[in-house]
Amino acid sequence: MQIHSAIPDLRAALNNRRGIVFVPTMGNLHAGHIALMAQARARGDTVVASIFVNRLQFGLGEDFDKYPRTFAEDCEKLSAAGVDLLFAPAENDLYPETQQYYVDPPEIQSQLEGAFRPGHFRGVATVVLKLFNIVRPEVALFGKKDYQQLMVLRNMTRQLALPIEIVGGETVRADDGLALSSRNGYLTPAERAEAPRLHRVLRGISDAVRNGRRDFAKLESEAVAELGRNGWKTDYVAVRQQVDLRVPQPGNTVLVVLAASRLGKPRLLDNIEIQAVQHER
Repeated sequence: MQIHSAIPDLRAALNNRRGIVFVPTMGNLHAGHIALMAQARARGDTVVASIFVNRLQFGLGEDFDKYPRTFAEDCEKLSAAGVDLLFAPAENDLYPETQQYYVDPPEIQSQLEGAFRPGHFRGVATVVLKLFNIVRPEVALFGKKDYQQLMVLRNMTRQLALPIEIVGGETVRADDGLALSSRNGYLTPAERAEAPRLHRVLRGISDAVRNGRRDFAKLESEAVAELGRNGWKTDYVAVRQQVDLRVPQPGNTVLVVLAASRLGKPRLLDNIEIQAVQHER
């Protein structure tokens, strides 16, 4: 696996490559990331990963300096997964001058995750567009666990007419249903035993909606209450349209239920896509 930190070096290494598939990450890799690399290998000829902890997407109270950095271990995992090139720029490589031009997503950036992390999706969209311009992939993969991020980047790519196919990788879960995340390592043993409840609660909403329930607000409040009774501090549980994460319109059956909730210190995310039935109840 080749490793490059400078933009000109990476571009030179990719100059005669075809079928480039790109998986951006912030490092601290787990099995979910590696599953994306395997999907990438099946989609093209050249797999490029990146590791960059992007300061622009960290808000107030989010400690950029304490984000776990495990570069040596990450490189071993990426090499074993068959990644061809790793782009691992320093901050000065990617931002040689103060970034003054940004990608500003629409109002959805201030809802759900955005309501609790102001400016987060502005930072994500800006760095991803910059990475796209550097790597110039034909396909890019992002995990579905960060569903709002996937939607923002997919719609950005479409509206800016970028010649890139955005693919959502299925969430990788532990045997008990917990979505794999770097945050899981901060759970105490007791919290880890409780953590799968988030997925079970979302599965209950998904089943209810598939069976015809449309009282979304009630389903959401019931879920928040159940989590609260078991020690969770929930930011949101929401049923939304997959395409734009707006409140579902009558007749729209392509939905997703999303949640963010804190169990102890870790803040866990999860979601389940839903194909609902047509009739209402």
